[in-house]
Amino acid sequence: MLQRFIRLEFKSFFRSSSLAANIVVKIFQLLGVLYILAIFVFAAFGAFYYPKKELHIDPLPFISKFLIYWLIADLFLRYFFQQMPTQNIKPFLTMNIRKSTLVNYMISKTFLSFFSWGGLFIYLPLLGILLYNDYSVLGSFSWVFALIILSFSINLINILLNGKDLAVWIIGGFLVLAGGLDYYNIIALSSASEKFFMLFYNHWFAIVLPIALFVILYIICRKFIYDNFYLDKGLEMKQEVGKTENIQFLNKYGVLGTFINNDIRMIKRSKAAKSIALGSFLFLFYGLLLFSSPAYKTAYMQLFMGLFVTGGFLFLFGQRVPSFDSSYYPLMMTLNVPYKEYLKAKWWMIVSATGVSMVLAVGYAFVSWDLYFTFLAGGLYNIGVNSQVVLLSGAFNKNPIDLNARGKTLGKKNNFSFKNILLLLPQMVLPMAVFGVSKYFFGTTTAVASLGVLGLIGFFLREKFFDFIVKLYKKEKYSTIKAFKGN
Repeated sequence: MLQRFIRLEFKSFFRSSSLAANIVVKIFQLLGVLYILAIFVFAAFGAFYYPKKELHIDPLPFISKFLIYWLIADLFLRYFFQQMPTQNIKPFLTMNIRKSTLVNYMISKTFLSFFSWGGLFIYLPLLGILLYNDYSVLGSFSWVFALIILSFSINLINILLNGKDLAVWIIGGFLVLAGGLDYYNIIALSSASEKFFMLFYNHWFAIVLPIALFVILYIICRKFIYDNFYLDKGLEMKQEVGKTENIQFLNKYGVLGTFINNDIRMIKRSKAAKSIALGSFLFLFYGLLLFSSPAYKTAYMQLFMGLFVTGGFLFLFGQRVPSFDSSYYPLMMTLNVPYKEYLKAKWWMIVSATGVSMVLAVGYAFVSWDLYFTFLAGGLYNIGVNSQVVLLSGAFNKNPIDLNARGKTLGKKNNFSFKNILLLLPQMVLPMAVFGVSKYFFGTTTAVASLGVLGLIGFFLREKFFDFIVKLYKKEKYSTIKAFKGN
């Protein structure tokens, strides 16, 4: 039966109406995964040799201090970005297939997610490094495999928490609060983490503890899914009492205010949009890479970071216009919707979020005011130029998004276009080029100011850009409708 399921997965991919786009997207996804895995391997070496050579301490206890935070953060990220494979299972429920077989297959499939096996490219290199540096063989194997099994246990906990947003936000809040209290030595969570994980190294037989935990969680998880594995119970669409939400002051802006209201409601209600909002907030911390490597201390890399620190919402939300409206986009096109007002609403959402990010990024002024002004210039460029370029690229975005699903569906298919690749030039290459030329001839201050001026020019000429973007959207309207309908 397992072989049949695997064959069906391959048939689903190769019989898709957008096979060529799927293959290209998979190639780019593969390259991205290989890049991330390479970072994981280097992270394993850095985690061991940084405390050994720079801090002159034993790396193993040092790493163990932070593993509790690593596992909690792993759970938090899994919840928002790892989707449960229930949609592919539903058609089999009406067939003569044992329910236990489907449940086992569904649980097993979650372990094929990158979130489950990607960490092995940190753990296994760490094992090799420990053995190379003459650490205890039994202790090293026990320590690493305990970490792997606990990571797999996190996957099972994620299944049990599926749909329980409040519980996960409490876990995320605990992570932040515990980190702050631990930093100021109010609680000693890191010390407790060190003692717990070093137990596996000092006493190899303690590996039975995470194994027992995994088995217990698997039994609980299997029973939980088995008891709810019905189309009219655990797998049905969540039903909620309808309620009206409206931000009153936006009503005075007419159609524009209506579209903004709709987008705000979507972000509040949709799992996919909530993931975008969370990811946008996390982009604010991208500048912390400044402390990890001297390469990030160059002016060019600081500008690169500034574009992302202030433009998290722009890149995550803006690049999915109009995909977020794909479920009702064909209907909207029959209602004589004013395209310009529709795009302006998206633009004001992006600009408002970018402005908030620019204000919140003031925390980097504690590092240096030059760094913050560089980020500020990047934010102005995002507002004046990138905000319009990203909407322009949306005209070629044919990737529908299921608003009831979480992040994994956001990059599913039909999203590859050479035009989108070309539009990366004004988003990333142009500001770097302007910055580089201005810095070479006039210095860093003028280079930063030139980006700010370029952003202000784009802001004041936005109406001209909108007219051009609207024409492009109208030109691509029917191909977009066809893609969103899945034909």
